[in-house]
Amino acid sequence: MASLRVSYLLLLLSILAFADGGSIGINYGRVANNLPPPSKVVELLKSQGFDRVKLYDTDSEVLTALANSGISVTVALPNELLSSTAADQSFADNWVKTNISEFYPATKIEAICVGNEVFVDPNNTTKFLIPAMKNIHASLAKYSLDSAIKISSPVALSALQSSYPPSSGSFKSELVEPVIKPMLDLLRQTGSYFMVNVYPFFAYTANSNDISLDYTLFKQNQGVVDSGNGLRYNSLFDAQVDAVFAALSALKYDDVKIVVTETGWPSLGDTNEIGASQDNAASYNGNLVRRVLTGGGTPLRPQDQLDVFLFALFNENEKTGPTSERNYGLFYPSEQKVYDIPLTQAELDGSQSTPVNGSKSQQVPSTGDVTKTSVGSGQTWCVANGNVGEKKLKAALDYACGEGGADCQPIQPDATCYNPNTLVAHASYAFNSFYQKNTRRAGSCDFGGAAYVVTQPPSFGTCNFPTGY
Repeated sequence: MASLRVSYLLLLLSILAFADGGSIGINYGRVANNLPPPSKVVELLKSQGFDRVKLYDTDSEVLTALANSGISVTVALPNELLSSTAADQSFADNWVKTNISEFYPATKIEAICVGNEVFVDPNNTTKFLIPAMKNIHASLAKYSLDSAIKISSPVALSALQSSYPPSSGSFKSELVEPVIKPMLDLLRQTGSYFMVNVYPFFAYTANSNDISLDYTLFKQNQGVVDSGNGLRYNSLFDAQVDAVFAALSALKYDDVKIVVTETGWPSLGDTNEIGASQDNAASYNGNLVRRVLTGGGTPLRPQDQLDVFLFALFNENEKTGPTSERNYGLFYPSEQKVYDIPLTQAELDGSQSTPVNGSKSQQVPSTGDVTKTSVGSGQTWCVANGNVGEKKLKAALDYACGEGGADCQPIQPDATCYNPNTLVAHASYAFNSFYQKNTRRAGSCDFGGAAYVVTQPPSFGTCNFPTGY
């Protein structure tokens, strides 16, 4: 009977779900003198379940190592080559021949970043961007690769004139006619997507008195209501992505998709880089992975899955700038994890981290409030995923307390676990009751992406979560 309940629940929530789970890729930067060889890096990527990687060049050793790996690759034409590429079609042809067609299809190159954050390049390369993109696309067509390999150019969030509230999102006026519209026209014509780099960390560290850390880290929070359209946001990441969607919509490019080509959080920073820490980095990236893989778009685009590249694979010791710049990596150059978070749907389902070099460290909890007592007995609990949206969460709660047979008496008015009176807290209690009653079997803490397993006891006010029935 319990298995029938779980099956019924999954069917119910699959009907209610807005979008399938998105994808998680990783940025593989190499501004360092102590990184493992590319062949070892490919082994690491595969062992951690990454099937998409983004590079910042077209290094031949790296592309050769990625051949026949099954990993999809996004490469880059560096900013310093934009002027030559824009001025000379033969230069673009030779670059594509040498750096793309020589490796494809053994190396699954899926996209080319023509430049990176060009609008903030101090060398003023913006004027070369559109001609360079057109020439690279013409070269791909010459080698019959234009249908297989997309072109785009990652844009920093600073290209927006306005991003708050998200519904007011707009591009800087000086960029719209010269470069934004021509770029979007080209992306639309070629079936490509708009690449954007999104860093809630920057907004938080500059405005920590005004922005909630929990809101920034995807943790339980009251949310922020957009005064322009009434939509509620539970994370700054979603708000920033929707500001880009709003900017595209304002220019009548609603049909152009978005890929987040960089986002991350530093595990170490200077004293003035508020929020830079290992715990916050684990929370941000761990909760982001969960938010992306469990499905659902943003409040403004609920039907669009999220495709995201984490920044970055390694800490890179030769990067310049503040301390944080050298500490965005998920891994040390030794291939040991900087912190332990789930990176795949399988890990989320089992709440189990992938070992590296034969070791497994305890998973860092990355949601809501948990007690500081570590649990070493293998005990697990089930909690609600507040990022799936109120409609999906409410449907799952109704099922758990009804057909699912969870003990929901403690979350009724005036009962012991009624407070805090929030949907996430009540759903967490009900989901955990269902999970424990079903002896914590696989699939009983999923609810179509509305719940996930944690390894430390949740704490909502004074309510204690049961560990078994």
